Parts: sequence; structure tokens; C-alpha cells
Amino acid sequence: MQTLGRAMRMEAREAAPPAGAGGWSKWVRLNVGGTVFLTTRQTLCREQKSFLSRLCQGEELQSDRDETGAYLIDRDPTYFGPILNFLRHGKLVLDKDMAEEGVLEEAEFYNIGPLIRIIKDRMEEKDYTVTQVPPKHVYRVLQCQEEELTQMVSTMSDGWRFEQLVSIGSSYNYGSEDQAEFLCVVSKELYTSPHGLSSESSRKTKLLQARGTRM
Repeated sequence: MQTLGRAMRMEAREAAPPAGAGGWSKWVRLNVGGTVFLTTRQTLCREQKSFLSRLCQGEELQSDRDETGAYLIDRDPTYFGPILNFLRHGKLVLDKDMAEEGVLEEAEFYNIGPLIRIIKDRMEEKDYTVTQVPPKHVYRVLQCQEEELTQMVSTMSDGWRFEQLVSIGSSYNYGSEDQAEFLCVVSKELYTSPHGLSSESSRKTKLLQARGTRM
């Protein structure tokens, strides 16, 4: 036990900043769930309304101290690291196995508004990706005459594409010339989300749908 205590004291001395680095008053020790974090008052005061800012500014928050003078905070130290780093450089960096829900819970406890918004945005993006429905193939059969093919090609947009062109003979006579008729099969992929279709039919798409009703 004596050897362990001596090793812990040596580790604490190695982690402490040198006496000439601006004085001890600018450094703050936090004992979060048994793990000691060393940072500056400037970092903790980055978010003025946060629990940590109020703590290092001397407000009475009923926080005890351990034998080394570190503030005792009864929270999970696993998620405190990303929170402290966010206060240091303004970025959320998480290990791949770290649950965002855990960091969000701690960010809400410490009342760090910008971090809360970032995590919620990330979680909403993941939820959208997971719940997004695979694309649905929609097919339309359009009836047209030979002279209308060029016009129909010009209206093919918004993701519609040709699948098949089938000749159905000549049904119309204009003067002495027969007009060949075709069935044109077109398709489109529609991506859906929990809130409905990702995009609405445009004017040109509606034109294609209207032409399909001629059958």
C-alpha cells in the first residue's frame, strides 16, 4: 500500500505544471468519478453558463474537494474526456466505441449548450440513415406516335429513364400515310424517408404521368 501511495503521488507531481508556468492559480484539478483531470480555468470558463464555469469561478455549488484539493464530481469519467476536449478546441471527437447518448447525458448535466446541439444533430442524422427506406422503382407505360418520340425524349428528366420501346403497329391514318404507334416503358427510383417522399414530382414528371393516362 505504501508503494502504491508513493507511485500515485509521483504521478500527480509529474502531471502538475511547473511552478513557473503562470502560477498554480490558473490550473484546476477535477476528480470526476475517481479519475483526476487537470485543466485551466480558461478552458472551464469557455461556456459561461455551464456548471464547470460556475465551479471554477468560485460560485457555491456544494462541491467537496479530495485530499489533493481537486473538486469532487460524482459523474462518469468515461464521457468527461470528450467534454473537456470540446471546451479546449471546440470539436467533438469520439472513439468509435463511445456511445453518443452517454456524452449527451453528461453534456446536459454540465449545461454545455453548443455541445448538446452538435450531439443531437449527429444522432438525428444517424436515425434518418437507419430508418430510410430503400429506393422504390416506379414504372410508367406511355403511348405515343412516331413523330412524338422526339418530344417525349426532351421531357425525360428528374431521374426518369427509358426501359423499353414496343411497336404496336399503325392505328391512325393521316391522308395517305400511316402513323406508327409505340408503347414506351420508363422507370424512376423514388427514395422515401420516414416523412414521405424525398422529392416531389416536377412539372415534367407530371407531364409524363399525364401522358401515361392515355392508355
